Amino acid sequence: MATILCIETSTNVCSVALSRDGHLLAVRDISEGYLHAEKLLPFVLEVISESAVQKKEIQAVAVSSGPGSYTGLRIGVSTAKGLCYALDIPLVSISTLQALAWKVKQDLMLKELNPTESVLFCPMIDARRMEVYTALYDSNLKEVMKVSAEVMEPTTFADYFKSHTIYFTGDGADKCKALFAEQKKAAFDLQSPATASAMCALAENAYIKGHFENLALFEPFYLKEYKAGKSGSVD
Repeated sequence: MATILCIETSTNVCSVALSRDGHLLAVRDISEGYLHAEKLLPFVLEVISESAVQKKEIQAVAVSSGPGSYTGLRIGVSTAKGLCYALDIPLVSISTLQALAWKVKQDLMLKELNPTESVLFCPMIDARRMEVYTALYDSNLKEVMKVSAEVMEPTTFADYFKSHTIYFTGDGADKCKALFAEQKKAAFDLQSPATASAMCALAENAYIKGHFENLALFEPFYLKEYKAGKSGSVD
């Protein structure tokens, strides 16, 4: 049972949420370009103010651990660490892909379509061209296929489609939709970007279990080695 500040910066979306006992109190999101460095700290102050929560009441900071944008993850993690040091509270890391899978599962449950063992969730984060960062999760959000960088082809998930319906989501899913157009067991939720509000329940669970990161040693899960882009671009 905790009050947790959640930070999500792994994609073009800069998002901050404050939760209590896993329930959302306030959230701020912006997806208009990479404005993480400019918007992140103001968003933190805004959600705290809106929730009428004192800084001393915040018991942990949760941050998206990736994979995703190198620059975005670096900004999010450095900010989260700074807040943890300043407030003397623990750091929780949440997989960006698992949070995306959680959001799709919740959307299905709200529609009274409770996921079964025959359902898999496939969150995707755009990694340029036809490559995505992805993984597969079952209905309990357990990892079925480990996180990897994959170049999408029509046969990529052929074995899984034999016995599962797969729900695709995330900013990398749209460019893959045409590949699976003839696959009846493919479903797409393209309206679920990576946001901090999807981290709240997962962060609460991690806090209860005492799954905290070492502040001095923790680094984001970049998955791929950073390569500098052209001037003006953000990786």
